[in-house]
Amino acid sequence: MTLSQPRIGLFATCLVDLFRPTVGFAAVKLLEDAGCVVEVPAQTCCGQPAYNSGDRATAQALARQVIAAFEGFDFVVAPSGSCGGMIRQHYPPLFEDDPDWRARATRLSVKTFELTSFLTDVLKVERVAARYAGTATYHDACSGLRELGVKTQPRRLLATVEGLELRELEESEVCCGFGGTFCVKYPELSNRMVSDKTARILATGADVVLAGDLGCLLNIAGKLQRNGAAIKVRHVAEVLAGLTEAPAIGESEGSG
Repeated sequence: MTLSQPRIGLFATCLVDLFRPTVGFAAVKLLEDAGCVVEVPAQTCCGQPAYNSGDRATAQALARQVIAAFEGFDFVVAPSGSCGGMIRQHYPPLFEDDPDWRARATRLSVKTFELTSFLTDVLKVERVAARYAGTATYHDACSGLRELGVKTQPRRLLATVEGLELRELEESEVCCGFGGTFCVKYPELSNRMVSDKTARILATGADVVLAGDLGCLLNIAGKLQRNGAAIKVRHVAEVLAGLTEAPAIGESEGSG
């Protein structure tokens, strides 16, 4: 490994693996274009659902698997603020009574980053070689924003996408109502929150709404689709990597 060619372990996330592999491919392309060597080791859930539900034993078991799989890499990068936040912020306290695992969790946490943050803050990427003819708006996902400070990074990169106009979303920092297990525990409140969010998205007149967390995007896409709205929904990595030929989130093959 050299400083110009770091070895990256991509934490692909459960949702990307199950619902949107294109996001993983986009992340790999962006990292490789920036000079990284990218590997995707065998991996499991980061443990966030269990952690949010108070099941610390399961969260610890899953965290141990993630730590063992990724601790040999120079950096761990996730196309998700929520999974990145779980590893970076919550893994060390999970093992407060186990000094050995706490030390391992801490070493992993400090080298774990959300994708756009890693590109801009660590690799100092200033622009991407992508084109998207249209207008976009951006939703700031809660975990990436509040736990990892992801706000300006995706916007700086989007500003370099040829043909793209970015229109700021009113109350872009307000939760979409997904919140991991929140939407299951409080479905009526969650529905009101995503209704408000999608109304503001439509008010921008943008062609596509972007975000850095697939959970938010699936929630938003579902609400827009149920309301018959035409705006597309994509992960920011897809646009930054120029991988926008596949149907948008919530669309089926041949629907757009």
